[in-house]
Amino acid sequence: MNDVTLGPAAVNLTNCDREPIHIPGSIQPFGFLLSVGADWIIQRAANTEPYLGIEATGLLGRPLNAVFTPHAMRSLRERAAHLRAEDAVERIFAVTLVEGGKPLDIALHFSARAIVIECEPARGDEIEVSSLVRSMVARIQSADSIQTILREGARQVRLLTGFDRVMVYRFAPGGSGEVVAEALDTGIDSFLGLNFPATDIPQQARALYIRNVFRIIADVEDVPCPIEPTGESEPLDLSMALFRAVSPIHVEYLKNMGVRASLSISIIIGGKLWGLFACHHYSPRLPSFAERSAAELFGQMFSLVIESRLHAEVAAYEDRARRVADRLMAAAARDSEKLNDAQWMGDLVLDAIPADGVGVFVDGALSLTGLTPDEKQFHELLAALNRREAGQIFTTSRISQIVPEAKAYSSKAAGLMAIPISRRPRDYVVLFRAERLRSVRWAGSQDKNIEYGPNGPRLTPRQSFEEWSELVRGEAVPFQDSELRVAEALRSTLLEVVLRLTEQASEERRRFAEQQKLLISELNHRVRNILALIRALMGQTRREADDVGTFIATLDSRIQALARAHDQLTADQWGPARLEDLIATEARAYFEPERQSIKITGPEVSITPDAFTVMALVVHELVTNAAKYGALSDSGTVCVDWTIGADGALVIDWREVGGPAVQPPKRRGFGTTVIENSIPHELGGEAQTFYKMPGFEARFVIPARYIASTRDREQEVIAVKADYVGGGDIVRDRKVLLVEDSALIALDAEDSLRELGAADVVLAANNGNAARALDAGGIDLAVLDFNLGRETSTPTADRLQAAGIPFVFASGYGGEGTIPDRFADVPMIVKPYGTQQMQQALAELAARLGGE
Repeated sequence: MNDVTLGPAAVNLTNCDREPIHIPGSIQPFGFLLSVGADWIIQRAANTEPYLGIEATGLLGRPLNAVFTPHAMRSLRERAAHLRAEDAVERIFAVTLVEGGKPLDIALHFSARAIVIECEPARGDEIEVSSLVRSMVARIQSADSIQTILREGARQVRLLTGFDRVMVYRFAPGGSGEVVAEALDTGIDSFLGLNFPATDIPQQARALYIRNVFRIIADVEDVPCPIEPTGESEPLDLSMALFRAVSPIHVEYLKNMGVRASLSISIIIGGKLWGLFACHHYSPRLPSFAERSAAELFGQMFSLVIESRLHAEVAAYEDRARRVADRLMAAAARDSEKLNDAQWMGDLVLDAIPADGVGVFVDGALSLTGLTPDEKQFHELLAALNRREAGQIFTTSRISQIVPEAKAYSSKAAGLMAIPISRRPRDYVVLFRAERLRSVRWAGSQDKNIEYGPNGPRLTPRQSFEEWSELVRGEAVPFQDSELRVAEALRSTLLEVVLRLTEQASEERRRFAEQQKLLISELNHRVRNILALIRALMGQTRREADDVGTFIATLDSRIQALARAHDQLTADQWGPARLEDLIATEARAYFEPERQSIKITGPEVSITPDAFTVMALVVHELVTNAAKYGALSDSGTVCVDWTIGADGALVIDWREVGGPAVQPPKRRGFGTTVIENSIPHELGGEAQTFYKMPGFEARFVIPARYIASTRDREQEVIAVKADYVGGGDIVRDRKVLLVEDSALIALDAEDSLRELGAADVVLAANNGNAARALDAGGIDLAVLDFNLGRETSTPTADRLQAAGIPFVFASGYGGEGTIPDRFADVPMIVKPYGTQQMQQALAELAARLGGE
């Protein structure tokens, strides 16, 4: 036959995990049991004589209504009708079953097709169970942490049941239990912090703890009462019974501890046995039926409170972790290279799933950060991971279980979580956790010495229950279910990102080709506009020039004005630029030190790029005229004041004082046309000029749509000072190396250098030519175009710097962010440049050399 034939005496060391504890064939003697069929005929009975005056065998086959009163039968039938749910139990308090008998407390439940009726003497202490439990639950709900809830729960159960010791077990994933909270009577030894192995509670007992959450053992010395008839038919399943007899192994276990009575209440979380209230008493103890009912209800409510608190903590963690995962996904979607960066991946993933190290293996490339195996060891792990089911997240708290060689590095990587991040099994993000050295305090020695107890050979390790310790090595903190859920969400999104990146690669290449074509067209359009503007400047300048020299000088100054305006705009990413910077930049080109000045008054104003280039030409012509004919031609002053009108427009007043007497022009040149017509024609604004005897004046109105921002400041006059221009000696009679890849610009720069007094200018189009010129010797000074087609002039600059030969850079990109930091002190000439710009850069170089 099967396992059900195993009786208590047959249980030994080899089969205790198969002991049929749900069909012991007997009950504890503090009550009696009847089993009836659907017709209410008594089929089984146990321990009835002390309570009904009839032996159990004498009741078999009799109708129950021939034994119990009609009132009792009505109560039983009504409660039996409520037994709808599986494993349901109904209770009745203080019912008189037989005429002249004492009141009994009754519990009913189904066992297969039979109704099991358990009865015990009523104590007359009926309590309002719901009110009592509500009060107990209120106390635990006010606790601020899981640990506080556990401690308060133990205290409440002890106050209710009166047991000497109430412990709260919490089970580990492997089944071992730790005493995490405790409530004790005075003089009782504490088991807090002790661990009990999984074998202490066999698997069939754990299954019963889930079905029947309450278990009472009134006295381990009690002699069980057999259920009649014995040895006939199939044993009665007592899984849900209150009086079920106790396994002899468990009796022996309790006796080894010196315990006479015990009570347990299961803590069920998510349908699993999360923990247990374990109560011990060192003398016989049987709480009343009402007290036990309240304790059972409290255990169920306690489980709900714990589950709710755990779910809240997990939900908060998962919400926080998913926000981290969202940031990771967003960044990875923008830049696929991030997937190969273990440092970056680790910084984000470790915020979501705590670990000590991260390994990222994508397309054959490996990157590691934190505490991880080395590359060779990691590849050994990959081989083991690839042998597992593809596409599944895998975790272990002991890597050595899948790769025995991992014991060598368990101190830094004992556990792992492998997250596949592609449809191929070879791409992973692997999180590592280091070894958690911990000392486990066991309740009794864990040496598996076989001794002979009263029921045959078995493990009897706890005859003293002294504390034993064991140091656990090679094991990491396990990854939790919530962390697995976060990892699964992370994996799904990463798979989507990788797939999307793959699909987008060809689309991006197509778009790139289209964008490149569009950029070329836009560049061509802009170049044509610039060429058209320069051509117009040349044509208008030629009409008013009296000779070639004047024409060249005027055209050069106007082109420089446009170049300076573009430099200011590109410095701000082609965004709005400050008006005062424009005026100052144009004005400095015409100053002579300690003679003229320009004073600016007004709020801080930035204007849009399209208005900025128009104003650059207007201000240039104003400054040029003032330098030729007005206040700046002598030692006068130009005052520029601006305000913001009620309509938001910018009103600029230009006033010259201290210069020669002003006469209206006899003919209108291009400069006058630019001053009077550019703003009305291109910006829709206003321009007025006044040729007054004391000095020229003008007023300009720029519409509000061209004003990007304004900011008030204290009314103060900002004086624009002239740039120092000197340093002619640094180039005079010197041999100068000019490195420039454009022949026309090189010729123009050579003319500027010779005009400044250079004795000889050596031209070089690239670093190779420059090196040969330096090898020939005699170079005193150098001007280097930084960008030389496919190379830069840094090799030449490094050689000049090492030789102590002074030099300046030239660039069409502006200075900021162009030149390496090691050349930060080298002056920069911004293209296009002429003699004056060359002179300013050389003067700055001379000033720096003089200060060294």
